[in-house]
Amino acid sequence: MAASADQVARLRLIRSESVGPITYVQLLARFGSAQAALDAIPDLAARGGGRTPRLASAAEAERELETVTRLGARHVFLGQAGYPALLAEIESAPPALIVKGDAALLARMAIAIVGARNASAAACRFARQLAHELGRDAVIVSGLARGIDSAAHDGALETGTIAVIAGGIDVAYPPENEARQRAIAERGLLVAEQPPGVEPRARHFPWRNRIIAGLTLGTVVVEAAPKSGSLITARNAGEFGREVMAVPGSPLDPRAQGCNLLIRDGATLVQSAEDVLEAVLPLGARLREPSLDYAAGPPADVDEAERRRIADLLGPTPVLADEMIRQSGLPPAIVHCVLLELELAGRLERHAGGKVSLA
Repeated sequence: MAASADQVARLRLIRSESVGPITYVQLLARFGSAQAALDAIPDLAARGGGRTPRLASAAEAERELETVTRLGARHVFLGQAGYPALLAEIESAPPALIVKGDAALLARMAIAIVGARNASAAACRFARQLAHELGRDAVIVSGLARGIDSAAHDGALETGTIAVIAGGIDVAYPPENEARQRAIAERGLLVAEQPPGVEPRARHFPWRNRIIAGLTLGTVVVEAAPKSGSLITARNAGEFGREVMAVPGSPLDPRAQGCNLLIRDGATLVQSAEDVLEAVLPLGARLREPSLDYAAGPPADVDEAERRRIADLLGPTPVLADEMIRQSGLPPAIVHCVLLELELAGRLERHAGGKVSLA
């Protein structure tokens, strides 16, 4: 089936330079459609004092849509039917997901199980059993890494599992998980944010982790070092208002330190599937269908004095956008409009937690 003009425009917008998830949502909210946003970007970038970012062409977007279809996958766009409701709630929700397999799993209650790549045999056994038991009530989400992630997918393969991968939908990583990735595509669901053919890089894994946390009502960490990617997923879960859970371990095992620190800081201690369900079921009412439309708002009328006042408040140190509003004394619509212009001009960088800084 041929892609619609709106799908092509949406994909062009997210694949264009300087357009991240937050900018994408702001552009759609302001201009009402992806095509109108694309048409407005050159003027916005000029107001921000920079060059026009490179815009993805219609041919590029059409090639990606065709490639994804040929791979037996499809795109799911933020704000349209089929996009997972919980993921749509987070500020940095991916504007487009590429999914392969049973997309109906996205509508079910989901729980993440993550942990160390170099996990102990006992921890892998526990993760596999926990996923198997939880699978009777929920879809298990993980990141298809070695160790705990692989064990969790294996435990839930019969009941429903979603693997969020860091690279393209057609790239097996790590290589030894190729058969497992293929099995999940056939019996569960693969989810990717990157276009086909993209090999995973270090920067892609934190982006993947926020999808794992965003898709689920809660995240269980089974084994993790204090500065591991699993703790990034747990931190994301907490920031998104989801349940953070951890399996305690021996204080003599470095792989258990991250979990023990999470419990010390207030994470729910998990020893069984019942502990997990007791923690997340009260949040289950939050599963809902996301809004399918963005309301177009009138462009903010900004004069040069206001633009300079906002730009002067920015520096290399990240600051909350809300703090920019407070210090400038200007309406939020004006501040967000100028920040959008500066980002499209390549002069602004966005950070986690709603912070911004000069690029």
